[in-house]
Amino acid sequence: MSKTTKRVALALVILVLLPLGYYGYTYGSAFARMASYYELEHITENYRRTKDFFDTTTVHAGGKPWQFTYDKQPIPDIYTYDGKERSIKDLMVETGTTGLIVVRDNKVLFEEYYQGESADDQHIQFSVTKSFISALFGIALDNGQIESINDDVTKYLPELKGSGYDGVSLRDILTMSSGIRFNEDYGDLTSDVNRMSMVIGTGASLDGYAASLERERVPGTFNDYVSVNTHVLGMVLVRVTGKSLTTLLEEQIWQPVGMEHDAYFLIDGHGMEVAMGGLQASLRDMARMGRLYLHKGNWEGEQIVPADWVTASVTPSAPHLEAGFGNPNSETPFGYGYQWWTPSNPHGDFMAAGIYSQYIYVDPTTRTIIAKTSANKGYNDPANKLHMDMIITAFQAISAAVGEMDGRREFAQGRK
Repeated sequence: MSKTTKRVALALVILVLLPLGYYGYTYGSAFARMASYYELEHITENYRRTKDFFDTTTVHAGGKPWQFTYDKQPIPDIYTYDGKERSIKDLMVETGTTGLIVVRDNKVLFEEYYQGESADDQHIQFSVTKSFISALFGIALDNGQIESINDDVTKYLPELKGSGYDGVSLRDILTMSSGIRFNEDYGDLTSDVNRMSMVIGTGASLDGYAASLERERVPGTFNDYVSVNTHVLGMVLVRVTGKSLTTLLEEQIWQPVGMEHDAYFLIDGHGMEVAMGGLQASLRDMARMGRLYLHKGNWEGEQIVPADWVTASVTPSAPHLEAGFGNPNSETPFGYGYQWWTPSNPHGDFMAAGIYSQYIYVDPTTRTIIAKTSANKGYNDPANKLHMDMIITAFQAISAAVGEMDGRREFAQGRK
């Protein structure tokens, strides 16, 4: 969308929505709030204080947090992309990095904060949130609260009968293969994802919004990233457990893992969490989530997330979910499991990813975890469409290098 077209769309939205009111907010005030939050000049600050813009719930940390040990050392600065050597530092600056941590096993090798960010800040996770929801879904399945992911979603949410989700399986929703018609273009002010943001901003119901969507493809045939799919998964979890997503996350992951900081969950006007992207968490707690998945859901001997669920979550299970730039039945070059991604050129590694360049990257081959928080001001620029692939390639280079450094250290120690 050109700048001129965006201005026209913005004017139309204001003219159409400003006079109307809904659920205690005017559309005009809601739009102003959303526009202020996403204003490029201020997103670096806004993304670490999201709870000041919107209603939230608190995911409470427990008592004494589980701690990493530290062995700080420089990380490599070179990665190769498209046949050229490039600077990792330059890429991190270009993508608006506010926090970066590199962990191997239990040891922090690198941890730095930028642009005013601190270790205590709870940064908006955006779609990294989806991977936390996936973990809760696997726990509910293991507990027998969900019978099978091959069940139609309407078995658990009969109110979706007659909607685009009628006849869609939980598996297809988990793998972003629901066939739902949804425009996820954050740069298009009239897109479905931005209309969905207005639902949040006006205090309306995301459940109702999900029920209004229609289907455009046969489910289970095409990998099309639709954020509202994860909201439907959240609806299922609330229905089958009788608990809020906030309570589930606190009881089943946050406190058992020993997260260091409270987290916050953005909610809609009916108190339902924004399951597709509303979690706010600290960088080190993101790394703890990566460590949980590095160990296949096991934390210090306690199986928190079922191991087979973790494996399935990070493994594409059908051709349309496989990684690669030439996949005709996928909108993305990245592979997809159950709300977790695999790189375009995977070697057993996987990641959680969110807009504006938020990441939890896990490489079991070197036992490395990398987490990144960001306020990438160039995210919606089409010229930067390869940012995600470049960032993951850089993470792969860091992982390979720290693995080699550790191997050299072990070799040297063995010679003494």
